[in-house]
Amino acid sequence: MRINALLLKDFYKAVHSEMLPKGITKSVSYFTPRKSRIERWDYVVNFGIQAFCKEWLIDYFNENFFGLPEEVVVNEYQRVMDNTMGRGIYDIEKVRNLHRLGYLPVEIFSLPEGVLVPMHCPIFGITNTEDRFAWLPQALESLISAELWYPMICATVGHTYREIVNYWYDKTCDDNVPRRRALGDFDFRGDQGVDAALKASSAWCLSFVNSATVPVIPYLEAFYNCDCTKEEVAFGAVSTEHFVMCSNFAVDGDEITFLRRALTELYPHTSFSCVSDSYDYWNVVKNLLPQLHDEILAHDGCLLVRGDSGDCVDIVTRTVFELWKQFGGTTNSKGYKVLDPHVKALYGDSITVQRAEQIYQILEENGFAAQNVSLGVGSFSMHCIEENGVLKPFTRDTFSSAIKATYCEIDGKPYHIFKDPKTDRVAGNNFKKSQKGCCLVTRTKDGEYEFIDGLDWLDAHRDPRNELRTIFKDGKIVVDDALSDIRNRLNEGSF
Repeated sequence: MRINALLLKDFYKAVHSEMLPKGITKSVSYFTPRKSRIERWDYVVNFGIQAFCKEWLIDYFNENFFGLPEEVVVNEYQRVMDNTMGRGIYDIEKVRNLHRLGYLPVEIFSLPEGVLVPMHCPIFGITNTEDRFAWLPQALESLISAELWYPMICATVGHTYREIVNYWYDKTCDDNVPRRRALGDFDFRGDQGVDAALKASSAWCLSFVNSATVPVIPYLEAFYNCDCTKEEVAFGAVSTEHFVMCSNFAVDGDEITFLRRALTELYPHTSFSCVSDSYDYWNVVKNLLPQLHDEILAHDGCLLVRGDSGDCVDIVTRTVFELWKQFGGTTNSKGYKVLDPHVKALYGDSITVQRAEQIYQILEENGFAAQNVSLGVGSFSMHCIEENGVLKPFTRDTFSSAIKATYCEIDGKPYHIFKDPKTDRVAGNNFKKSQKGCCLVTRTKDGEYEFIDGLDWLDAHRDPRNELRTIFKDGKIVVDDALSDIRNRLNEGSF
């Protein structure tokens, strides 16, 4: 459904332009993660702003506002507002003026995507570039907030798993073993629609390349300057499913016939995973795989034995131990056992951060390298985390992310504006206290971000120390990062 772009807001935003002080010519607002509700996280990964600017501020507004006849845009706006908010209480001329201008007169200045941003520090800001449109930055708040909190959380989720992988791979694997394929996301079917699934998977792909979400590739190519024919954007796996296993069982009367066909006829030169719990998982692992010993070792690829039910921590680790008994392997330079490259254990879409840590720890305690398993992360981990026995679903309030106006200019005079609710202080939080005036974001000696507020616009914007860089201005992208740039920032050059 294509909706008039200027209707993408909360109702009350429609009348704020009339409420603002007369003579206002400039406003500045900042998007800030004000508080983490997750003990594990005291930062958020900045991600999604470039895609948002391209998809919404350029493409969507061009197609569903500027590219339509003025009367079509104005009449639709009036039809909705007159029959809900009421006639004569909002300024329709601002809609006409914006349409006639032909682009969004705003500037967005942001920290680079892929960096870790601490709580309370502004991630990006937005201001108007023409005096008539000081109302516009905050009018875009609803759209900006709705589109950006989720990819940032998912990027933080992916980075968390990558930190877990890095720790255990550093400890148990040879240094040349790549980490970017250790885990994959299986979020698509459990997300809140296609748009959310694309955000989640693209954010995941900052830390890993394995993904079950096919459309993440054209999405990243469209918005983050990458090309799947020239680089590792995302990879999918050849894998069976229960429909495959059960239908073949119905015909063959067993599971070994299909397994042999997959190894020798369908994929003799391709790695693939085989879901093995349709009936009796341990029968497959302990009885059928030994009967296929020669075919597996002659296979030009890796057979990933996949569990899909039961206690995933126990099943995937025990599978490694069974495969070692049957097929053996080698000992790496750090003294840990690595399975024969023809076999591996896999468990998909049930691996929470706690389970990932448990699996790698059990493997290490039993002398096995972390690379012996391939793990999958499903929609639960993109939407929720468990801490101290409590499930904490992800929402905009996970980081209390908000866009607040902190500066304006009226009749040429600067005003530092802010909010500081006393009731919030009584509650012992005070996280709702906003910045005051314009902000300068700098780096500490340790490389962490920190901000200084209380500045006028030009003082902050022109300061060479300011890490907030203009990425979008007057309907055009100013900074156009590649996926590889963002990956390198997030992974410190070791993607």
